[in-house]
Amino acid sequence: MKYLLVILASLLWNMASAQEVTIFLKEADNFERQVKEPEALDKYKQVLAVEPANLKALVKAAELHASIGGRQNDKNTKRLYLETAMVLAKKAFETNPKNADANYVMAMASGKMTDIETENKKIVAFVKDVKTYTEAAIALQPNHAKAYYSLGKWHYEMVNLSGVKKVAVKLFYGGLPNGDLDSAITYFEKCKSLDPYFVLNYLDLAKAYRDNHRPTQAIEVLNKLVKLPVRTADDPALKAEGAKLLESIQ
Repeated sequence: MKYLLVILASLLWNMASAQEVTIFLKEADNFERQVKEPEALDKYKQVLAVEPANLKALVKAAELHASIGGRQNDKNTKRLYLETAMVLAKKAFETNPKNADANYVMAMASGKMTDIETENKKIVAFVKDVKTYTEAAIALQPNHAKAYYSLGKWHYEMVNLSGVKKVAVKLFYGGLPNGDLDSAITYFEKCKSLDPYFVLNYLDLAKAYRDNHRPTQAIEVLNKLVKLPVRTADDPALKAEGAKLLESIQ
């Protein structure tokens, strides 16, 4: 009888926890729609307190840490956010290495780490990981918009590497990888077809067209960008940058 009571109590606890997680996830989603990233992040943390291996919460928390961290002016605060994003991304991947979002978020977090890492070998390892995990995400889910953006960004950055990154990649990669603007444009365009409201993709696509000496296409993309709705906390600044770029090209 005592054993049955323990089982019943456990079942009730699990049911209550599942309901709680569902509520937290819905609240987090609502906060994201309202462009309230810190509040959304808090809700995903609450999910992880109940279910540490909840894949959606891990992926979203990693993305939000990267987004919020990218806007920090204090270097130490920025590093803390981006390193936390990397930890969460690794946990997501460990939870399900065959999940496209888990692979994408590993690529995303690796890309962010190249902005703060100072050790050459680690920079190169992160550069390689961006491409490896992005390609894995696309193989698992061929219509993953953000993965196509990530792959486009990789090609674009290989063409435009500067300073420490360029030296590191040349030294430890055995020369620069085969990144090119045409490939970047192809992947950015694929992302745009899958997610026509992804502001950052429009901005980088316009830059790729500009650098590829195709100003007409860049202007067309930027004219669409400035009219896009705001969906993330980064979008207002990205749209402002796009407007300035448009003005400089016209």
